[in-house]
Amino acid sequence: MNITDTIGTVGATLTTVAFLPQVWHTFRTKDVSGISLGMYTVLTIGIAHWVVYGWLLTAWPVIIANGITLSLALAILLMKLRYRITGNLE
Repeated sequence: MNITDTIGTVGATLTTVAFLPQVWHTFRTKDVSGISLGMYTVLTIGIAHWVVYGWLLTAWPVIIANGITLSLALAILLMKLRYRITGNLE
C-alpha cells in the first residue's frame, strides 16, 4: 500500500468510526435532544451522493467507506425521527 492509499484508508476509517459513539449512545439512551434533524438529513444525503460518486467511478474504497458511514448516519437520522415523535421509550 502506498502513502496515498494509507492516508485515504486512515481518513476513511477515522471518519467512519467517529459515528459509532453517537450511534451507540443514541441507541442506548434514546435521547435525541442534542441531535440536529436538519444537519443529519443534509449529512445523510451528502454521504449518499459520495456512495453514488464512488459507484460511478468504480472506486471501491469510496463506496465501502461511505456505504458504512451512510448506514451509521442513517441509523442516527432514523432514531432522531422515531424517538422525537414517540419520546424517550424507557
